[in-house]
Order: sequence, then C-alpha cells, then structure tokens
Amino acid sequence: EGQMRLEIDNILDLYEKWGSNVYDEKISQIDHALQTATLAEQSGSNDELIVAALLHDIGHLVHLENEQGEVDISVNDSHEAVGARVLANLFSGGVTAPIAMHVEAKRYLCTVEPDYFNSLSIGSVRSLNIQGGVMSKDEVNRFENHPSFSAAVALRRWDEGGKIVGLKVAPFSHFSELMSKLAN
Repeated sequence: EGQMRLEIDNILDLYEKWGSNVYDEKISQIDHALQTATLAEQSGSNDELIVAALLHDIGHLVHLENEQGEVDISVNDSHEAVGARVLANLFSGGVTAPIAMHVEAKRYLCTVEPDYFNSLSIGSVRSLNIQGGVMSKDEVNRFENHPSFSAAVALRRWDEGGKIVGLKVAPFSHFSELMSKLAN
C-alpha cells in the first residue's frame, strides 16, 4: 500500500470497480464522491478543491482493493493519509493537503461548533470515535495554523453534505477532465 502510486486510469478503475460499494448508510462511494465534488463546484471553489472533493475518500477504495472488498469498519483505515499518499505524484498539495486533513477537519468542527456534531450522519459519529474524537486545545491551534486549514474545513462541510440519496449530479466524466487538467 505504501508503494502504490496512482495514475488517472487507475483512479477511474478504482471507482469503476469499488464505487458502488456502500459508503455511509444508504449511499455508494461514487455517489458520495460526485455529490461532494458537485457541492464544491456549486460553491465556486477552485479546480484543485473540486478534485480534492471528488477524490477525498479514495483511500477507502484503495483499502477495498487491497483487502479485496473485505473491510472492517470498526478499524481506522487512515483513509485520508492513504488517499493523499497515493495521489501525491499526480496532484499538487492544493488537492492532496485538504484530502489529508479532512478527517482532522471533522474532529476540529466537532470541537469548535457544538451544533456540527448534531449534523453528523450515524457513520460519521461512529468513525469520529475511532479517529480520535474531539481535539485538544493544542490540536485546535495547530490545525488552525495550517496553510490548508480553510480548504480542509470547506471540504469537510461538503463531505457531510454529500450524502443525499437519489440526488442528481453530473457523471464522473464531468470531473475527470478536471483531473486530467490538473495532473502533473
């Protein structure tokens, strides 16, 4: 897994193969990816953040590929770190940093916005505990001072919003052109 490096075709293959897997309660990985990217696009976000939104959970798909679909959701798969790592040769930090930080962003928002926790899906609440729960003051300060802080928080809000069953969104091909444009 540490050695895995993705090209655009590998990314498309992963979503082709594992995208229909259930992501969280009632929605598939691919629907969640497309909804999150659509929310980013509708917000007038930059291209890098739209691609980050599309691919933010690719670490889960890498995990599915490595485990041939047998995944234990009670274990923290560090999907954010895996995702950022496998994309690092292909995209700049404008794509990979928010991906690497989107789990921390959830912990951050749960710490600083009491209402945010109440907005989480059941799956997000379950994974929050596995991922370290709320942040300490030191963690909050460190997170807020990171150059990609705002991007990570924006991505996290779209992530939570992108879980609507049956929402009509653009197909993957709509975003794959953007990926190709940004790829190193």
